[in-house]
Amino acid sequence: MKQKQHAMYGLLILVITVITSLSALRAEGAALPLDIDGNSYSFVTIGKKVWLRDNLNVSRYRNGDPIRQAKTDEEWLDAAAKKEGAWCYHKNDPANAAQFGRLYNWYAVNDPRGIIPSGWHLPSKEDWMEVATVLTGSSPSEERKINALSTWRYPALAVDNSIHFHAEPGGLRGTEEMAFLFLGENAFIWASTEQAPNLAWYAQFDFHNAVINIAAQDKRTGIAVRCIKD
Repeated sequence: MKQKQHAMYGLLILVITVITSLSALRAEGAALPLDIDGNSYSFVTIGKKVWLRDNLNVSRYRNGDPIRQAKTDEEWLDAAAKKEGAWCYHKNDPANAAQFGRLYNWYAVNDPRGIIPSGWHLPSKEDWMEVATVLTGSSPSEERKINALSTWRYPALAVDNSIHFHAEPGGLRGTEEMAFLFLGENAFIWASTEQAPNLAWYAQFDFHNAVINIAAQDKRTGIAVRCIKD
């Protein structure tokens, strides 16, 4: 009888250990299917919040409606003029999506149909300020290595990935002549917070600077998206 009890107790401990391990794995990130397209993402806990450590790579809203793909400058500007969500690959090259995700205008990330997977949300300006403190030091202006992958074009001392945030230098699609810029040099990621009717906040990781820049950007700009777990 005692042997059975010991065996059952041992089995219970094993089950608890497996569940705990799986929970940690989900938080620290084995890639798991998450968005409506079936893309897999990995996660990381920073402070008290769980972040995606991959850039979003989805082509549809949560209800199944397609997000407009805008390849040409004319299509991109038309979407912005209508305040319509749009996405593109950097330099319109699908090969860039696997590492850098897709670039979205702010109208896509703010669409009520939801670009963010269920159970997650877009970080606010305040969320970015908080994560900047964790990733760069006691304040966003304190010099310390940013948390990024070493695959940047110019991997200077500012590039580090000890906290596994995996900042990706996916560049942006600018509003001046719609040029694709900064691939391999800078990571730009949207915030949910508006700064003005035509501006919204974003976070910028720069290859040569340990400071995470949090500033306002034209809503027509195409930049990356990360998410925080609800």
